[in-house]
Amino acid sequence: MARLSPAQTQAVFGALAHEARRNILVILSPLGGELPSGYLAARFQHSWPTTTRHLGVLEKAGLVAVRRVGRGSFYCLNRERLRQVLDAWLSHLEPVGPEKVRKRPRVEHKRRSRWWVGQINFVDVSKR
Repeated sequence: MARLSPAQTQAVFGALAHEARRNILVILSPLGGELPSGYLAARFQHSWPTTTRHLGVLEKAGLVAVRRVGRGSFYCLNRERLRQVLDAWLSHLEPVGPEKVRKRPRVEHKRRSRWWVGQINFVDVSKR
């Protein structure tokens, strides 16, 4: 598996951050193959330029591949790219065996008393 740069990982997670872009991926996933941009745009209530902007973000992140024919664009999900980024990110969360754990130097902290003892002055009101 090729090592991904932080910018590549950030681009993918940035693309996945918006609900409309996640929905586009969900639409592309089960249908497989290529879908025209007009078909994708008809599935949403937002404007055509908004849909093309979302598709552009997904394309830039490498999550969708686009094939342009004349004035039309056909999109398909790049499952391998999505799997590569998610697997790389999840590998950071894997437990590490004891042989791989670095020993950290122990830092000694001086304990301070949590109690403050102050002087309390009582006034004898009976002698007034």
